[in-house]
Amino acid sequence: MIDGVQILPLKMFPDERGAVLHMLKRTDPHFKEFGEIYFSTSYPGVVKGWHLHEKMTLNYACVVGNVKLVLYDDRPASPTKGRIQEIFLGERHYVLVIVPPGIWNGYKNIDVKEAVIANCASIPHDPTEIRRAFPHGSPIPYDWTRKDG
Repeated sequence: MIDGVQILPLKMFPDERGAVLHMLKRTDPHFKEFGEIYFSTSYPGVVKGWHLHEKMTLNYACVVGNVKLVLYDDRPASPTKGRIQEIFLGERHYVLVIVPPGIWNGYKNIDVKEAVIANCASIPHDPTEIRRAFPHGSPIPYDWTRKDG
């Protein structure tokens, strides 16, 4: 685990009409602040990342499909500096992943259909507080290739 990252189970309430998927309430003890909610989609096999927020806390849930979220801790004073963490989330593992500021993150759609990730961010999007790196061949020591075997 990377210091400060939380993975929390979420509740899903299915019935014959469909389902209700809970994500985050302001009364949850892990809720920080509301900035904005947005949804990001990706096609099968696509990698979105890397990006790092200097101020924003991310609250991710994958509501359609399944993705591999990868985190990299590059914070100078972190006890987990240099650590990589893979988290599989989506329809097969419905969880909330809380990513604190300063953690590189990206995700890969590992499903055969389009995936939809929801992020309830702690602050509104601000292009001055985000850093980006190309997912392949960047200084982040991670290979997005599927690992068979």
